[in-house]
Amino acid sequence: MVFTSKLFKLIDGFQFTEGPTWHRDGFLLFSDIPANRIFKINEDNGCEVWRVDSGNSNGLAFDRQGRLIACEHGNRRVSRTETDGTISVIADRYQGKRLNSPNDCVCRSDGMIFFSDPPYGLEGRPQELPFHAVFAVKPGNEPIPIVTHFEKPNGLAFSPDEQILYIADTQRERVMAFDVENDGTVKNERIFMQVGRPDGMKTDRDGNLYIASTEGIVVVSPAGQRIETLSIPERPSNCAFGSEEAQTLYITARARVYKIQTKNPGCFFQTRN
Repeated sequence: MVFTSKLFKLIDGFQFTEGPTWHRDGFLLFSDIPANRIFKINEDNGCEVWRVDSGNSNGLAFDRQGRLIACEHGNRRVSRTETDGTISVIADRYQGKRLNSPNDCVCRSDGMIFFSDPPYGLEGRPQELPFHAVFAVKPGNEPIPIVTHFEKPNGLAFSPDEQILYIADTQRERVMAFDVENDGTVKNERIFMQVGRPDGMKTDRDGNLYIASTEGIVVVSPAGQRIETLSIPERPSNCAFGSEEAQTLYITARARVYKIQTKNPGCFFQTRN
């Protein structure tokens, strides 16, 4: 069994929760996209607004310096919150054209950031790019489109050794796997798992992939075998490992945030071989 406790509803009352990410100082951040807020949960002190104007952020991740990387639907950009609280732009254009609406992101331990850019958050605004890509970007440089043929690329996750990048191909109801090169480019595309409309994903230290989907949280081994499916009262959007032992899985699902204990610790600070 992957899960070692019952599912617990941690908090509710939001509009649409997404992008959970755990900080090493002991707190969880998550987005409420329509509310244009980022919230902070510290289980000792409850929940509070962490950022009022989030740019309608979706996916969130911390880099190895503990700086927040945010995919901002409303601002059509990927941002980084510096240690002094100022916000800098990591990517908002490719070849002079505005991004669509960055959705999810993962940080590699060498500092490179990978993000998906579907059109979900355009909301009637003109699309400038002729594709919906997954990009790799080294901060300070222009993003590089590494996958451009997905209809709507969504959640991203790395294997523990960062050699495999998983991409949720939501419209085709499957998760794809790619081998990742040092320069961020990918090769050897293959279908990893067919699953109902996959969204956000995370891996544990054994390399098992936890997929938020219409089926619940589907746990898949590195070999592509289903291990367990966790039913959620409403459709989950994303998940993240946290707590001191990294054995709590936090799950965003519509108006709520849930948690459940896991047998294996999660990967939320990857290391490269």
